[in-house]
Amino acid sequence: MKVIHDGREMDIRALWYQNESIRFIDQKILPHRFGYLDALSVEDVAMFIEDMTVRGAPSIGAAGAYGMALAEITGMNLEHAAQRLKRTRPTAFDLFFAVDRMLAAANEGQDLIDAADSYVDEIAEKCRLIGEQGNAIIPEGARILTHCNAGALATIDYGTALAPIRAAHNAGKKIHVFVDETRPRLQGAALTSWELVQEGIPHDVIPDNAAGHLMQRGEIDLCIVGADRISASGDFANKIGTYEKAVCAKESNIPFYTAAPVSTFDFSLTDGFDIPIEERDQDEVRYVGSELVCPEEASARNPAFDMTPAKFLTGIITEAGIFKPGELDQEKLQ
Repeated sequence: MKVIHDGREMDIRALWYQNESIRFIDQKILPHRFGYLDALSVEDVAMFIEDMTVRGAPSIGAAGAYGMALAEITGMNLEHAAQRLKRTRPTAFDLFFAVDRMLAAANEGQDLIDAADSYVDEIAEKCRLIGEQGNAIIPEGARILTHCNAGALATIDYGTALAPIRAAHNAGKKIHVFVDETRPRLQGAALTSWELVQEGIPHDVIPDNAAGHLMQRGEIDLCIVGADRISASGDFANKIGTYEKAVCAKESNIPFYTAAPVSTFDFSLTDGFDIPIEERDQDEVRYVGSELVCPEEASARNPAFDMTPAKFLTGIITEAGIFKPGELDQEKLQ
């Protein structure tokens, strides 16, 4: 991804391996500061996933893959490492996919640094291809709604939902993006907007509850969101608030797409109601930064994801093509 920092343009990824450590862009401090954190152990990686130093299903998967490589380097039992990493965040399927792939690589005698590098390169390439596939559905002058952050920060490079947007912009299409702020952690306002600024893509940040209004007024032409886990039926989990956007899009006859690499598909689940939904600390809702925004005595609920039924989807953008939910075929997608 393109990052402009201290007047210098860089082309970097969300995380990478170097010198027996994993370097992460610290997503918690964006957009006002830019910096890195280094993980030296499996526990460091697990903590960075849990506190959302790194987030987004493919990037979490990459962190898990490199975490397994660190386990091998530090002499940690690989099964114990896998269990610790899988406990961090239950919804994102890429994490489980990546960790299991590293276990299989270890059983085959592969070097896990090489295996993790290969896995991460593969995910980045899949996201580039998602951009190529999705560019075809974006017309000149399109006004596009996205929710949360499904850009390069969340996916190593390029993005999932943002990959077609980047591709359309780079192809010279005049597009405009509406970025849901994404309460409670504001990943849209803080991270998606930051990425679009780096790329020079025109956009507006909007309150989460303004999306339906803009759809109703005919100001949005299509919606593209990411996904954290997709069931065999096409039901999918994504950041909380996605379901509401899909319902509004359906009511307003606006195409609604999710974009994800094949590693996000969990064909062991027949429908989305079996997807585990993470519930995070209530203080993420009660506070914005350090500011308490409700009475001290108030409690809060904080589901991190919701499930959008496949009937609301126009299509699923993958590296292998764009599919309707009823067209999903595990063998075709592998």
